Amino acid sequence: MRRSWGLTAALVLTVAAGAGGSLAPTAAALTPPVAFTADDLPTWQTNGVVWALAEANDTVFVGGTFSAIRPPEGGSGTPKSAVNFAALNAATGAPTDCTLSFTVGSGTATVRTLVVSPDKKTLYAGGYFGAVNGTPVSSLAAIDIATCAPRANFTPSFPATVRALAVTDATIYAAGDFGTVEGQTRQRFAAITTAGDLLPFTANADEPGRAIEVTPNGQHVVLGGDFFTVNGANSHALAVVNATTGAVAKAYPNGWIPQNSVVKDIETDATGFYTANEGTGGGVFDGRIALNLDFEQRWRDTCLGATQAVRSYQGVLYSASHAHDCASVGEFPDGRRYHLLAQPTTSTGKLGWLPDTNDGPPEVEGIGPRVMTVSGTGTTKYLWVGGEFTTVNSAPAQGLTRFASGPDTGAPTVPVASAAAVSPNAVHVRWRSSLDLDDSKLTYKVYRNGGATPVATVQGDSLHWSRPQVSFKDTNVTPGQTYTYRVTASDAAGNTSSLSATATVTVPTSPEPYASQVIADGAGLYWRFDESTTPYAADSSNGDNSGLYINAPALRQTPGAVGGASTAVALNGTDEQIHSDRRQTVTGAFTVETWFRTTTNRGGKLIGFGNNTTRNSGSYDKHLYMTNTGNVVFGVSTGSARTLTSLGSYNNGAWHHAVGTQGPEGMRLYVDGKLVGSNGVSTNQQYAGYWHVGADNLAGWPLRPTSNFFAGRIDEAAVYPTALTAAQVAKHYSLASAPADSVATVTATEDTYANAGAPSTNYGESGSLAVRGTSAYESYLRFTLPPAPAGTVLKSARLAVKTTTLAGAGSADSQSVVPVTGSWTEDGLTYTNRPALGPTPIGTLTGATDGSAIYSAALNTSAISAALGGSYSLALTSTGTDPLWLWSSEAAAAEGTPQLVLTFGAP
Repeated sequence: MRRSWGLTAALVLTVAAGAGGSLAPTAAALTPPVAFTADDLPTWQTNGVVWALAEANDTVFVGGTFSAIRPPEGGSGTPKSAVNFAALNAATGAPTDCTLSFTVGSGTATVRTLVVSPDKKTLYAGGYFGAVNGTPVSSLAAIDIATCAPRANFTPSFPATVRALAVTDATIYAAGDFGTVEGQTRQRFAAITTAGDLLPFTANADEPGRAIEVTPNGQHVVLGGDFFTVNGANSHALAVVNATTGAVAKAYPNGWIPQNSVVKDIETDATGFYTANEGTGGGVFDGRIALNLDFEQRWRDTCLGATQAVRSYQGVLYSASHAHDCASVGEFPDGRRYHLLAQPTTSTGKLGWLPDTNDGPPEVEGIGPRVMTVSGTGTTKYLWVGGEFTTVNSAPAQGLTRFASGPDTGAPTVPVASAAAVSPNAVHVRWRSSLDLDDSKLTYKVYRNGGATPVATVQGDSLHWSRPQVSFKDTNVTPGQTYTYRVTASDAAGNTSSLSATATVTVPTSPEPYASQVIADGAGLYWRFDESTTPYAADSSNGDNSGLYINAPALRQTPGAVGGASTAVALNGTDEQIHSDRRQTVTGAFTVETWFRTTTNRGGKLIGFGNNTTRNSGSYDKHLYMTNTGNVVFGVSTGSARTLTSLGSYNNGAWHHAVGTQGPEGMRLYVDGKLVGSNGVSTNQQYAGYWHVGADNLAGWPLRPTSNFFAGRIDEAAVYPTALTAAQVAKHYSLASAPADSVATVTATEDTYANAGAPSTNYGESGSLAVRGTSAYESYLRFTLPPAPAGTVLKSARLAVKTTTLAGAGSADSQSVVPVTGSWTEDGLTYTNRPALGPTPIGTLTGATDGSAIYSAALNTSAISAALGGSYSLALTSTGTDPLWLWSSEAAAAEGTPQLVLTFGAP
């Protein structure tokens, strides 16, 4: 459609077979083999649809159906008249002084195709028009690029729309709606000389031609369009013909491309050619096909979403479409639209290049981008995109946009992090992988307690539709101590996100009974629903199988289903659910497990597997669901629904435990630790999909409830790659009520410091605290301690503080934590009237050497236990000379410090 082939170019590309087009170096900052950033550049805009792009000598020619161009949003300049054509500077996106008007006496003029001659001297334009700057033409024109003037002696007559052109040194090939050229029969395809004379080439088709390209060796022409026959041969939408005669060299019979699909664009490179396809109705083919130079298929991408244009560059095929369903090639299910994609010329898998447009205004077809070209003669290359869109990367931009080979300036999204500890020996830091629109491989750095040096560096891959959980296991931890973690994401260019929100965790002094057992039993997905914000639901298993909260369900609901501080999620039964973030296939044995609490009489899905995410799945089973009367059903599909149903009803407002297993011995359903149903069915339907909690399709299943959506609370959802035994299920049920550690975090109610150098000064309103031996600083802290929860005792106590950002805020000395025996107040204490201290320290703070970091000291448990339920004061003192500067509770940067972290548990 856009390609011009000279003999020299054909020879070079043949020698470079395998390179996939231009040999310019790839931008090193991007994830290879992507050659362009996703950062859209300021570009002048049109007020209509762009159908055609071509480039020569750092100028990009734009054709379409529009009447004016204007500066980019926020840019300088004034709108200019531009009648279906504009010429723009490739590097700046601004108009040049070349102005052409394509007009017609009746109807609507439009430029549908532009192509530049191999010597870069002539621009050929096709479409529906009768004059260029007043010079009479007939839907095809030749423009002298140096003078920006139509060639008056080039006047071939095409009585209908010309939709595509391909040019060699001597020949112009045309495709379109015409039935004659120069008064002679040429149905939809024709060839003329560069002087405008009709050639004998005949490739008559029965329906419009939309695309045409010449093979690299110049011997064949590839045709694309709506047709079903070419020269009488059965060949639908695609055909290869002899470049001289038009005789069919390769036909593709109706059905090879479905009859309700057409070819909109063809691209060639040194290794073969590629088609862009669009279909209408059911069973269409909307994707892309790669064919080798022997005209046989290399691969077929069956994504749905009306592909309009393809462009091969450096081994990558860039495409313009509105792809909305790529499940058939193992990618995203039917849902949101992706308008710009990239994939290797060797396979269907998508690469990490994901800028996006919208569909365009409602009065047009709603396609989005329609045409692409690569420009630039220097080291920086530009991918230009034209169409009917009005936004690019969610910002206003109509008709035109462009992307450079560098520099890459876009940073990844900020990670959403969580931290959890279910045992005394490790903290698991987990986060949803970030999104970078032109880098699929990102580097994450984990920072602990506000430190400036990361404690871990982790790499992870992500795409827009596949953002798997990334995790780090911190084993350098102390039971009872509180830790904070923050995470950044960086791309290969060094663009770095902001720090994630702080994730805080206190390491338990003993294992959490229920959670530890779930993990020990091999869960491959374990959602505890302890998050404070949506949309990320962390996976506490070792499977990194995180989820997404949909429509912001209520989090942190208490009490949860199991003992300890874990919380539940509440679903509204209307539009809320959680689905897994990674596509997978369930094979062999499995177990689904969850806790629920409800009074609904509309039923709903508790947990299950389906092949979509936010839309109703078309394939769905391996699920537990509730009937309108509160019965629990466990079901799999073997081609028909195979189910087990509880006799009892469980919509009584209490927490209940439901487990469904399937293995070689068949299916088992357990409720509240007891077996309530079994059969011998040991197989299930195999398909790729996602785990769902709280919703998904239930059409066709026995005792189908009124609602697919569950209304109630859900907790501790887990999936296992094995069938749990009856003993394991019973143990899980019993451990839910086992006592678990609970943590109370107590922030200082008063804090201040005394300064021997200013003995009568009060620092009660200061945002800082200080500790030093000589000349003395002493800090004083008061806490209101809670009583121990019923049935528990204090198992550990720690004092947490945070150093300030002052240069030298850390200290090489140690600091003693001493009980205060005298009286004091925050607004009255001075060095002169400072209170008496106890004789024996109850803890020591050491190693607080860095600024802006959190440190803690273990405290004597007996001393703190004796003060539970009342007020308790502590002092920080030192015998050294290196001061320690801390944030007081008044400081916004203190992150809740100074604080006591109290861990309670069973005696």
